[in-house]
Amino acid sequence: MIAFLKGRFAHKTPALVQVDVSGVGYEVQISLNTYSKIQNLEEGLLYTVLIIREDAHLLFGFADTSEKEMFQHLINVSGIGATTARVMLSYMKPEELARAISGGDVKTLEGIKGIGKKTAERLVLELRDKMAKQPLETNILSLKNNTLQQDALNALLALGINRQAAAQALEKTMAANPALSVEELIKQALRTL
Repeated sequence: MIAFLKGRFAHKTPALVQVDVSGVGYEVQISLNTYSKIQNLEEGLLYTVLIIREDAHLLFGFADTSEKEMFQHLINVSGIGATTARVMLSYMKPEELARAISGGDVKTLEGIKGIGKKTAERLVLELRDKMAKQPLETNILSLKNNTLQQDALNALLALGINRQAAAQALEKTMAANPALSVEELIKQALRTL
C-alpha cells in the first residue's frame, strides 16, 4: 500500500493532482477540501489510500490524516464507494461529517449529492459509535499542524494508549513545559497517564 506521497505538484485541478515523486508521476484523486489546502503550494505531502478494482488502480489523496481516516470509515459502509466518499469530503470537512454522523443528523447528510435518506441513515447506524469512541485528529485542536506533538501522539498510540487520553496527556505536558524534545515529551506524558 502507498501510505503517502511527497513531491512536487506538477498539475492540480479541484478533482485531481499529479504528484512528481523523484521523476515518477502519480495521478491522485482529491476532494475539494484537500484542493483548498494545496492549491497555492508547489510541493507537499498527501496521505493516500490505494483502491484496487478489476479495471483500475485508483489513488486517493488527502491533505491531513483526519480526512484520510474519515475516507476509510466511509468506504467501509455498505453502499458507499470511494467516489461517493470523496464527494462527501468535498461537501463537508471531516470534523463536520463526524459531528453530523455522531449527532444522528440525517438531514445534513442527505444534503450531500448522491446521499439519500437510506444511505444517510446507514451512515449514522454504522459509524455513530466509531465517531464517538475515536474522535478524528482534527478534533484535538492543540495538535493541529504541530509535528512534535503529532510524533509524540503517534508514539503513544503505537504503545496502545487511547487517542483521547494520549492527546490530553500531551496537552498537559506541553502546557507545563513547551521546550521538550519528542522523547522527553513522550516520557512526561506517560507519567501523567
